[in-house]
Order: sequence, then structure tokens, then C-alpha cells
Amino acid sequence: MDYGALLAAFAREGPQGPATRQHRLYACLRWAILGGRIAEGARLPSTRTLADELDMARNSVLYAYEHLTAEGFLVGSRHGTLVAHLGLTHGKTSNAHEAVPPPTPRLARRAIALQGEQDDANRPLPLWPGTPALDEFPLTAWRRCMERAWRQTDARQLNYAPVQGHLPLREAIAQYLRVSRGVRCAAEQVFITDGSQGGLELCARALADAGDTAWIENPGYPGARAAFQAADLRLVPIAVDSEGLAPRAEDWRATPPRLIYITPSHQYPLGAMMSLERRLALIRQARETGAWLIEDDYDSEFRSDGVPLSAVQWLDAHAPVVYVGTFSKTLFPALRLGFTVVPTAVAPALLGAIAAAGMRGRLAEQAALADFIESGQFTLHLRRMRQLYARRREALQAALARHLQGVVTVSGGAGGMHLSVRLEAPVTDVAVSRAARAQGLGLRPLSPFCLPGTGSAHYNGFVLGYAGMPVEQADELVRRMSRVIAQVSGDVTAGRP
Repeated sequence: MDYGALLAAFAREGPQGPATRQHRLYACLRWAILGGRIAEGARLPSTRTLADELDMARNSVLYAYEHLTAEGFLVGSRHGTLVAHLGLTHGKTSNAHEAVPPPTPRLARRAIALQGEQDDANRPLPLWPGTPALDEFPLTAWRRCMERAWRQTDARQLNYAPVQGHLPLREAIAQYLRVSRGVRCAAEQVFITDGSQGGLELCARALADAGDTAWIENPGYPGARAAFQAADLRLVPIAVDSEGLAPRAEDWRATPPRLIYITPSHQYPLGAMMSLERRLALIRQARETGAWLIEDDYDSEFRSDGVPLSAVQWLDAHAPVVYVGTFSKTLFPALRLGFTVVPTAVAPALLGAIAAAGMRGRLAEQAALADFIESGQFTLHLRRMRQLYARRREALQAALARHLQGVVTVSGGAGGMHLSVRLEAPVTDVAVSRAARAQGLGLRPLSPFCLPGTGSAHYNGFVLGYAGMPVEQADELVRRMSRVIAQVSGDVTAGRP
């Protein structure tokens, strides 16, 4: 065999290889054996002969042969160095570009069901919801907390973190929740999670069995839907009204739930606040049916229209409520830290279940966050963001009124980080969103927040994030939004017979 030609073929067709000649020879021979270019049982030239043929140092050839032998591609015998019998099957052609690739095993059905619209998290577009004002985050103060955390870390703390989370952080969170949200909790009830999504996944797997029924708001948070689907729960969409989740007596009879997911302080995505009467009724009915209420309190810190009601969990000391929160909205998403507060009675069993499932880490970030809260930086940052978001929300509402009066109807303006708008034009939100994305504008469509086949056409609109939108940009962004809607509406009209 012409090994010089083989190296040339590898350079044209093979994978990108390392720069050194000995590594390239090793990669070339491995590629040739796997592809059937060098047959099983074939005898390779001696290292001296191949070194002469390729005009390279014999040590380079020795390196390639030794590594291939260690990996099992080559075997030594009294007849020389042979290609091992690996049981490989090859097509009729050895050309990698002409060979038909083997079929790829399919994804699990649950993974296929979970596929949805990408959030462009790494490239957030203007008006796309869910991202706080990252340029306003006090990085200098956070760096100081991180530096202190690492200075105080010793070798023992480089091991896995406590399963329930760093105790000083759990104590800081418990104290904060008692004061700001009226949550009844002690540090022993707090579990540190990977954001609110980690808390929802914990609830789905620890509080329900596969096949159990989970009620979700419709329209509602896609992350909750994904967590419950991944746990093989049966999803039942429950309509929402001006007071949030609105189950009927028929729903309780026909599909009694094991889990009930609610966003009572600021329904996501429509923005309703659940009334006290509705909250008390849910607690009573959940207790009667043996259900858990999962209270996701994702952005209540940013309510500016009056004082928000205390958490549902606060209303009854023995309420079957699990309270879920996150720092992704209040601080920054990359932190990936959240918390779940569970009733005292189930905390020990839940701790045991988590310990059996896997270990925890990221102790330094947890220690830094505890410092950030205890030093008062967290409260100061929330106060600044509450005021900033109020100004940005007002600017967006004013711009929508100026440029899209009669085209959209706005709701959810009491606080938080987003507005919900209903589209009155004769076009679909998905079509407008697609056109807007092509022009660098992030209009997240509202209809996909509904479970498929459950009346999503009734919710034709957008969820507009304003947290990262400077006030001075509001007018121009809404002008662009208006032009996109007009363009898509014109295209639809032009296409009619």
C-alpha cells in the first residue's frame, strides 16, 4: 500500500487532525482501519520501513503503532504488526463522502414532545421576555462576594456541597422570604436548586408518580409543562381568567389532580393576580383531593402597582403548598440558583430522595449569594430594579398606545418584567414573530403558551419583555414592531384570492 497516498487522502477526507506528524500518522492509520482502507488481518510495514517511505523519524512511527496497539487496533505477532480483527462492516465504497450513513436511533418520545421554540438565550433580541437588565447588575459588589467566598474556602469545601444546599444561604433565603413574602419557613425547609426549573423538576419527580395528573395554567409557563412531561405526568390544561387559574367543579370531578401549578402573584404570561378568595378555595380543594399546590413566585419582587398579596403558602400553616423561587430574574440567569420551600413534614423524606439521586456542587456561588443577601446588596439591587422596570414598562405602554392603538390590547401591566398584548390584526402571532426575528426583533408569540389543541387561537398576541429595554429605545422598537405587523398583514391580504 502507498502510505504516502493514504496520508494525502486523509488530509482531504479525514477529520481535522493535530499538527504534529506523529499524531497525524496515528490518526490517519486509525481512520484507515475504521473505514476499511486497511483490511483486518493486514500486516503493516515495519516501523523502519514505514519511516523511510514517509521520510519521518522512526520514533514517530513507533508512537503511532504503540498507541494503536494500546487501543486494540493493532496486534503484535511473530509475523509482524497486524491489523486486529474488530468485526467491522464496511459498505461497497471506502469513500466517506459517498458512503450511506447508518440510521440514527430516534429520540425518546418524551424528548420529541418537549421540543419547542428556542429562546435565543445566548443572543437575546430586543423585547424578548425573561432576561433582566444585565447591564445594571452590580458586578463589582458581586465580585467582592465571590472573592470573599473563595478566600474562605478550604480543601474540605472542594468536595460535594451539602445535598440541601449551603446552610448560610438557606438561612438567608428563609429570613428574606419571611419578611418580604410572608412565607412560613425555616432553613430546614429550604432546598437550593438549579433555578426554578430545578425546583419544578424536583416537585414533578418527588411529589407525583408517572401517570399522575398535573394541572397547568393555560396559557402558562412552558418550563412547568416541560418538567411535568419529562416526569411522565398527565397534563390537564386549566383555563385562566382575570384572577388566574380558574378550575371548574367539573374539573375537580373529572380529572382530580396530584399537582396543581400556579403563578398567583403574576400569572405567566397574562399577568393576572389571584384573588384571596381564589387562593383560599384552591388550598381547601387541594387538601380535600390530596393534591399539592406548586406556587411559582418568579418575579413578585418587581410589582409596582400596589403591595402584592402574601404568598399562598402563608395563608395556612398546614397548606399542601410547595413554594418555588429563582434568582435568575432578580439577579442574572447564568447564576442558575433557585430555591424550593417544602412543608416541614416532608422535608426529611425529600432530602433522602435527593441524596439518592445525585450530589450537589457550586458551593462558592452559594456562599457568595448568601453574602450578597446578608450584606444588603440584594435588597438594594431589587429596589433599584423595581424603579427601573417601572419606568421601562411605562415607556413601552406609552409607545404601544401611540403606534399600535387598536392593533394590540395590553394586559399584565401591574409589574414584573413583561407585558402581554393581544393582537387584533388578521394575522397569526407566530407569523409575525418569525418575520420580526428576521429583522432582529424578539416578539415572543403568545399562542404557544397554550397546550397544543386547547384553543391557542384565542390567545393570538405577544409576550413583550421590557426589563432589558432602555427607556429611550421604546418608541423606535414599537415603531419597528408596527412595521412588521403591517408588512405581514399586507402579505396575507395580498395572498388572498
